[in-house]
Amino acid sequence: MEITLHTVTFDCADAGKLARFWSQLLARPVDEGASAEIASIGISAQTPPRLAFVQVPEAKQVKNRVHLDLVAADLAAAVERALELGAARLADHAEGGYRWTTLADPEGNEFDLVTA
Repeated sequence: MEITLHTVTFDCADAGKLARFWSQLLARPVDEGASAEIASIGISAQTPPRLAFVQVPEAKQVKNRVHLDLVAADLAAAVERALELGAARLADHAEGGYRWTTLADPEGNEFDLVTA
């Protein structure tokens, strides 16, 4: 039996707004039909990574237990772009030959921008 990853889903307050942030950050279009309740990137075209955004009633309360690591050739430029789009810088790191910046999207979901 084979199990494969299909979609990463974000619980959020405004699915359409959060999908637009990730769409701009990743330079990938939001799928048609996006609303405040549900939105996606890459699902209609079946192109990974597929991201889904689903409105939930409760707000985020604690640190993410799982997060995305995104690779950027120019870390400083990628971080600056994320900040311009509405991300918040949480920390900068360097360890084991890698440099990365931990950020939070507009709803507080943590992610890392990484360069080797």
